[in-house]
Amino acid sequence: MKLARAIHFDESDMRVYHSPARTGEWCLSGGFEFSNWTEADLAGKARQAFANGWLGLETFGRVTFVAVTQVEPAEVAALEEALAAHFVAVYGAPDAEAALPVARDEIAQMAELCEDHAPNTLLTVLRELTGAGVRESYSVIAPQDARLDLVAVHGSLED
Repeated sequence: MKLARAIHFDESDMRVYHSPARTGEWCLSGGFEFSNWTEADLAGKARQAFANGWLGLETFGRVTFVAVTQVEPAEVAALEEALAAHFVAVYGAPDAEAALPVARDEIAQMAELCEDHAPNTLLTVLRELTGAGVRESYSVIAPQDARLDLVAVHGSLED
């Protein structure tokens, strides 16, 4: 199974999001956070989180880029439980047992998005408000082929 981890190329996410995700944490779209938003909610850093932010599953912060990678079943189970607890603490789910199926669905949707992509494929999300609610679209940036012999030093450092 594949999911995606937060990746940073520079420090910009630290400036554009109220709460930036940590590099390497597992992420999903997190569009559920914006389900009741209106144009009035879209200002400043909140607008940036809405427009382009993936949701980290440890910090529940946002990140602009994620990279597809393999995930272990034990990690998935822990992520499901953490997300269910988040639903209880932040969104008023009655308890973790009631929230767990929703958490599983959210993680399964992310796994489906990542499924057909090679490891290290980068993903971005773009959201917009429509009359029917939040619309999400995704962009895919394929991993670049790199020849190791062009960057690796061969031989000994001692002469």
